[in-house]
Amino acid sequence: MGYTKDTTVADILADPAAAGIVSRHLPGALDSPMLRYLPLMPIESVAGGALFAGETAASLTAMWDELASLERAAPVRTAPAAPPPPRFIDNGAAREDPVVRSIGPGEQWGVFEISLAGPQVANPFTDIDVEATFSHREHRAVSVCGFYDGDGVYRVRFQPPAAGEWSFETHSNASVLDGMRGAFHASAPSEGNHGPVQVADTFHFAYRDGTRYLPLGTTAYAWTHQLDALQEKTVRTLAGGPFRKVRMCVFPKSYLYNTEEPQRYPYQRGDDGGWDFTRFDPAFFRHLERRILDLQAIGVEADVILFHAYDRWGFSRMPAWADELYLRYVVRRLAAFRSVWWSLANEYDLLRNKSLADWERFAAVVGREDHVGHLTSIHNCFTLYDFRKPWVTHCSIQRVDVYRTAENTDQWRDTYGKPVVIDECAYEGDIDQGWGNISGQELIRRAWEAAVRGGYVTHGETYYNRREELWWSKGGELVGESPARFAFLRKILDEAPGGKLDPLPSDWDARWAGEAGHRIVYFGFGRPSFRGIAAPPGTDWHVDVIDTWNMTVDTLPDRYAGRFTVRLPGRAYMAIRLRQAEGGDGGRN
Repeated sequence: MGYTKDTTVADILADPAAAGIVSRHLPGALDSPMLRYLPLMPIESVAGGALFAGETAASLTAMWDELASLERAAPVRTAPAAPPPPRFIDNGAAREDPVVRSIGPGEQWGVFEISLAGPQVANPFTDIDVEATFSHREHRAVSVCGFYDGDGVYRVRFQPPAAGEWSFETHSNASVLDGMRGAFHASAPSEGNHGPVQVADTFHFAYRDGTRYLPLGTTAYAWTHQLDALQEKTVRTLAGGPFRKVRMCVFPKSYLYNTEEPQRYPYQRGDDGGWDFTRFDPAFFRHLERRILDLQAIGVEADVILFHAYDRWGFSRMPAWADELYLRYVVRRLAAFRSVWWSLANEYDLLRNKSLADWERFAAVVGREDHVGHLTSIHNCFTLYDFRKPWVTHCSIQRVDVYRTAENTDQWRDTYGKPVVIDECAYEGDIDQGWGNISGQELIRRAWEAAVRGGYVTHGETYYNRREELWWSKGGELVGESPARFAFLRKILDEAPGGKLDPLPSDWDARWAGEAGHRIVYFGFGRPSFRGIAAPPGTDWHVDVIDTWNMTVDTLPDRYAGRFTVRLPGRAYMAIRLRQAEGGDGGRN
């Protein structure tokens, strides 16, 4: 059997003949230092990168034919067999009463956990099924599946959607875990507990109690895989910053400036030294949970990325059964935490061994296992996913053009009918990658451009330092100019009625947003020294001149009506805000 487009870079490089074919057709394609960090990337992705660098596709057919006809030197790896389905187990073990505790305050939208002592079996991760049905006098019953947490303990975690008395009964294929009953009381939510975030007003977000939520977040993909001291620094930075969401990966990441081995891995190793995809490492997931709770304590949501392609360990190329086993395990562990969002993938289209049907299957697994109904999306590299799919709650978008991305926000709203979050429109930084070296001014311009078109931009920072602690992946400290300006944007959005902006009919050269009595026009890189405004007849307005970069709001002394001119400083990144005044139209014309 020869080589295919899905053959990994590692296998191509291991065979001099195969590497020679690729190098002859695509000179320099195998010379990139990034291939060291991405050995499991399909060779098709490398070929695509070479084409972007200026090669042509004319010789690719011949290259694929030559690779296919080559006698393969590297061994063809066989996927491990799926574990057998759970069977009924009655080993006569003594039953112990379930232990019920709350993780944090025992309240509505908190976490209640049932701990059960289970039987000794060959593989408790796959041999035992356990779930519990939770009942409330005034609420529908909720069924929640549990998980094995090591040391003979099985857990079921539940987030009560209502305060009051709850009872439960367990169900399991193991007799010792079946039919256990108990009860607990969930108090009213405490101050600061607003519940999970959900979609509100079609294009925006709010917590379950109706409090407005603004998804002005940041990206720190691998922060939980760093040394503990750096993780603590990340939490402190976030606690003192403006961001209220972090995009973060479950699996470790292998990429530029991410070369160290993580402290923990999600799987145990088998007898052959490889990963045993049927046996998770509970310590890895306990650590992840602790960090999610650290974020929750400072009011930051965890946008949990379930899959990604930046992998040298094999987690991106698990067999289909292992993907589903992993999804069930991680969702059962995390779904009860109110501050979790699900991102099926970062750059799903780089995972070439997974099809669109796979992503739909993964979404179904997450939906079945998540008793809370957390926000769920998927993130692209080159090709936008079809966000019209019913399981997608909001758009999670990477730039589709080096320059023009935020300018598409209102079009995406119209196309998908859902909130638009541009989770990567390029990062403020100075590295040699185009996605990581825009200025703070340009990032803030894009954030404002999205805001007045009714969407949201996520922050990222990639300033190089000798420690290679770049915020976008490892967290640590923020050194850029944009975070303070994101805080200022948040303040302006908070001051809008309902805490949101929606697009309004606009001028040909500037976008308007807001509602009837509260309007903002943003000029971006334009530098007008004055602007003519036409107010609706019979209305008076307070006028604010907003400098989005210098973070100032200058309220003009008069009230304005009819047609009037606003003087501006003739520099970029300015906006004008109109706030309707009470009373008649005695304003200045």
